[in-house]
Amino acid sequence: MYFMALATDYDGTLAHDGLVTASTLSALKKLKKSGRKLILVTGRELPDLKEVFPEVGLFDKVVAENGALIYTPASEEEQTTSPSPSADFVDRLKKRGVKPLSVGRSIVATWEPHQATVLDVIKELGLELEIIFNKGAVMILPSGINKATGLAAALKDLRLSPHNVVGIGDAENDHAFLRASGCSIAVANALPAVKETADLVTREARGKGVEELIGKLIKQDHLIARKRLRGVLLGTANGKKVYLSPVETVLIAGSSGIGKSTLATALTERLAEQGLQFCIFDPEGDYDGLEGAVPLGDGSTTPSKEQLLELIEKPGTNIVVNGLALKVDE
Repeated sequence: MYFMALATDYDGTLAHDGLVTASTLSALKKLKKSGRKLILVTGRELPDLKEVFPEVGLFDKVVAENGALIYTPASEEEQTTSPSPSADFVDRLKKRGVKPLSVGRSIVATWEPHQATVLDVIKELGLELEIIFNKGAVMILPSGINKATGLAAALKDLRLSPHNVVGIGDAENDHAFLRASGCSIAVANALPAVKETADLVTREARGKGVEELIGKLIKQDHLIARKRLRGVLLGTANGKKVYLSPVETVLIAGSSGIGKSTLATALTERLAEQGLQFCIFDPEGDYDGLEGAVPLGDGSTTPSKEQLLELIEKPGTNIVVNGLALKVDE
């Protein structure tokens, strides 16, 4: 299993007219039983989401308010990633006749065509805010806060790499978190721009498209990864570039002294450039001082299994396990 989590948008993707069908819920439960995590990534405010989607407890993490709020259903813990909206900003919008107007923990939301008024008020007050669109909805958030930053915070809590996440969405505000996912999927009803940048487009729309994706993940996880993830460049053969997919194995073989370790070191550099994690078991101390990696053990100290497991759970950490102090049978 390569893809460890599914991150899905709510409106227009998981839900149609705000509701999730029984068959889509069943598919989500099936995916969770496979050992994968479920992450909901939505522009909705949390109270509103809970009202329309009482089954939110199915998810391991909820990224609400377009990335500004992280909610853990199991513990009901809420974590904001940005400050509350300015009272002066909200008051000015109300005075300018912006209706409807919704104010969350961090997000302020309305609908088109009020974006011009919102932009005027932002300029008047000199605020560092961004306007994000979602099929007619106008969402205002602190600069730099979006679904991608929210997903990153959720994945940090889950100790998962974005490379092992499949993201699925349909609208403008989904671009950020889809680009941040290891594999990006657009449902059939998605905007053309979302379809153009996605790795795959489902045949079915909305919840049926999510069900279609879940079926493929359970049955063809490695096939999707092999076909859709380019991986790292190994070299060229017959004029074509050859890549190593994260789900493939490469054997570096040959006699002593011909540069196997040099080649392996070059490979780790390319893995690091792609943000992919590596762990080297080094029985001879050939990788001492390898750049970008945490060393465990040396010629006189045996590496600790506990330390290794703790470090390897952090997706951004690369490790070199020095086995010089280990006996052969160990």
